[in-house]
Amino acid sequence: MKSIQAVKDELGKYKNAEKAEFLPRYFKAAPGGYGEGDQFIGVTVPLQRKVARKYYREVSLDDIEILLKEPVHEYRLTALFLLVLKYEKAKDKEEQRAIVDLYLNNIPYINNWDLVDSSADKILGPYFLEREKDLLYAFARSDHLWKQRIAIITTFYFIRNGQYQDTFNIAGILLKHKHDLIHKAVGWMLRETGNRDFAAELGFLKEHYREMPRTMLRYAVEKFDEGLRQRFLKGEV
Repeated sequence: MKSIQAVKDELGKYKNAEKAEFLPRYFKAAPGGYGEGDQFIGVTVPLQRKVARKYYREVSLDDIEILLKEPVHEYRLTALFLLVLKYEKAKDKEEQRAIVDLYLNNIPYINNWDLVDSSADKILGPYFLEREKDLLYAFARSDHLWKQRIAIITTFYFIRNGQYQDTFNIAGILLKHKHDLIHKAVGWMLRETGNRDFAAELGFLKEHYREMPRTMLRYAVEKFDEGLRQRFLKGEV
């Protein structure tokens, strides 16, 4: 518990009242928003990463789990930065598995897009790269927004390792999703695939782009040659 308090105290040095007032709007923490009820102290992400790098050796997984359940957004994000560092430095598969289990058991607290995007591909990605991925498909088919975003963002690690099929498969499951946070995530992962294998992304888009929500398509074709981008947006491909 002392190390948890040390992390909180360190973060407290960087509180910014102006940012703390702005962030609830940015992360839709008002009633009815996807981040409803979230609390903020106004600490920037680079400073949270700095604190995580300072303390990750001395905090235990139990400490991180307690911090991850805090109502303050920056505490939870810092907990995830700590967990990512723990995974990267894990000595063996047993330790990696314990970190993955902690992550999966605490998804209710990984409940905003930045929390997902800062952790899913860095923990679940390397863990599931050479394992069965049924859990990711179950997440994609669930009615749980954050599990669905975790599923597609986890594939970013696969993309960086030259494996694109799971991205396409999960994108297909989420193709008609109603939430823009999923539209943006899927479009982003398709774009990242195209950055590495343009033909692969092009093939997927030719088959599916007419079914895509507009935001998803815009994200997917953002880096295309302007002429081709416009043809996709106008439905002329």
